[in-house]
Amino acid sequence: MIAIDLINKMIPPLKFSDKASMALSWMEELRVSHLPVVHDLHLQGFISEEMIFDANMADKEIGTFQLIGKECFVSPDKHIYDVIRAGYQHKISMVAVEDQFHKFLGVITMEDTVTAFAQSISIQSQGGIMVLSMYLSDYSLHEISRLIELENAKILSSFISSDPLDAEKIKLTLKINKLELKHIKATLERFGYKVISQFEEESPITNEQDRLNLLMKYLNM
Repeated sequence: MIAIDLINKMIPPLKFSDKASMALSWMEELRVSHLPVVHDLHLQGFISEEMIFDANMADKEIGTFQLIGKECFVSPDKHIYDVIRAGYQHKISMVAVEDQFHKFLGVITMEDTVTAFAQSISIQSQGGIMVLSMYLSDYSLHEISRLIELENAKILSSFISSDPLDAEKIKLTLKINKLELKHIKATLERFGYKVISQFEEESPITNEQDRLNLLMKYLNM
């Protein structure tokens, strides 16, 4: 999944001359909290619903506001992970897509990325989730995968995040194609890996909301 395929064509950019009241109307209709502002085909930044309400300037033109997130963009070939990272870093609910000449191509909402991610095979497939804690120097996905495969299982996807309890460690979240994780956990611990949590699905994921809930649990670990 790359950025160009995730652009939401329903979200139009604003111009400097547009009224803030129109931006609020569009935000309400589209159910978004930010909108991109474009001038001469280039992203100038984003305006938020909160900015307009705080300034009490609904009758003013967009060009009078101090916009945010001018650097919140990715190139068309960037992976969905890069899109999520950009939105998180800038604390904006959408990310712009720009070509090599910085021409504005559109935006991707964070909701779009979650939906796209939830539709992936790794999320839809039945299996269990396991979370390991380790020092970064001890991280080897190849070795961990080899140990898991000893138990006739495979890693469907992996995700690394910082460990809030220890700045020197990472948390490795694994989606594994097995519902029963007891033997896998025992094997990993026998080789010195610390398993801090695990989640075993009891039944297949049957609807979109379940997929979204699983993804959010997966990303927030």
